[in-house]
Amino acid sequence: MYVSPASRTALALLFAAGLATGAAAQTPAPSAPASQTPAVACDGDLSEFLAGVKADAIAAGASAEAADKALEGAQIDQKVLSRDRAQGVFKQTFLEFSQRTVSQGRLDIGRQKMKQYADVFARAEQEFGVPAGVITAFWAMETDFGAVQGDFNTRNALVTLAHDCRRPELFRPQLIALIEMVQHGDLDPATNTGAWAGEIGQVQMLPRDIVAYGMDGDGDGHVRLKQSGPDAILTAAKFIQHLGFQKGQPWIQEVTLPENLPWEKSGIGGPLTAGEWFALGVKPRDGNTSFGNLHGDLILPQGRLGPTFIAYPNFQIYLEWNKSFIYTTSAAYFATRLAGAETYLKGTPEQGLSNDQMKELQTKLGTLGHDVGKVDGILGSGTRVAIQKEQQRLGIPADGWATPTLLNSL
Repeated sequence: MYVSPASRTALALLFAAGLATGAAAQTPAPSAPASQTPAVACDGDLSEFLAGVKADAIAAGASAEAADKALEGAQIDQKVLSRDRAQGVFKQTFLEFSQRTVSQGRLDIGRQKMKQYADVFARAEQEFGVPAGVITAFWAMETDFGAVQGDFNTRNALVTLAHDCRRPELFRPQLIALIEMVQHGDLDPATNTGAWAGEIGQVQMLPRDIVAYGMDGDGDGHVRLKQSGPDAILTAAKFIQHLGFQKGQPWIQEVTLPENLPWEKSGIGGPLTAGEWFALGVKPRDGNTSFGNLHGDLILPQGRLGPTFIAYPNFQIYLEWNKSFIYTTSAAYFATRLAGAETYLKGTPEQGLSNDQMKELQTKLGTLGHDVGKVDGILGSGTRVAIQKEQQRLGIPADGWATPTLLNSL
């Protein structure tokens, strides 16, 4: 599945009720694949650059009138460049982040929205196989149900990022798609606002995805994800189906664990089915073992003593939407709560590491030959895998959780 490597804004993590996570730089929702070209024009005189964009848009089928309307008055936004250069990183634990984002207030609003738009959600599930809770959780996590969608002029944001030579091959196609949206009458380029990286609307999607998967849910002849709840719901459903969501299958399921398991087999990409985990003593809290034939990853966001889940194949759509493991697990858990699941058991996870300690651990893991990527203080997938290998070597339960005990042992 194609995933644009452009950086997703932290809008979903920074708004609601003063939620200042200090997190950012999430991978964006995947965008439709761009044509492979040897090089993309960038930098230089802005008027010449825009003339080139206009020519490309016309070659792609847009009218000269639409291109002129979309690009008239376009400016470079230095604030966009500042955001792009100063992206933060995700450094909260699952318990910290999920308890702030999956609040009772949001659950109540989510259930109200599911009732308000019951007919639209029913259509979404019938046509695309995506349950209401899955869509509603993304709707909440991305913009607090449309309350905070970003205040950057979308046209200027995309012009800025396409003109900038860091990633023009990613943003120039988005700008051309924006012109197509203008031609359809779906967007006013002078007034439309959104996230700094060009995402638009209540579920924060990029223009190429809106053009490819946009649905007119309210019957007005337009796809307007900023203003229309029905449009946002159906578009999100079609997009999630495109990511590979399988109708009638779960995404995650909370479980309880016995004291001893082959911990080295836990984590994303593990080798066991859910049924094989159940046979080892893993028990679903809801008692439902009917999906035991499906592949099941035992995920332990804060180790074996914290909240624990089985992640089913549908969990992959969350990782396609956003590469942050903490964000995706929180969004998936949110969707289960909207579907009727209980509040998770917090457990008693071992103390984690500070930012400096995590960097020290990553450095030590690197010297031991593990590829942890950048030493950034983040417990990402590469670091978790390296931790499991060292825990197994040291005779410590290989649950992938970074602790002072492990750091001292290395």
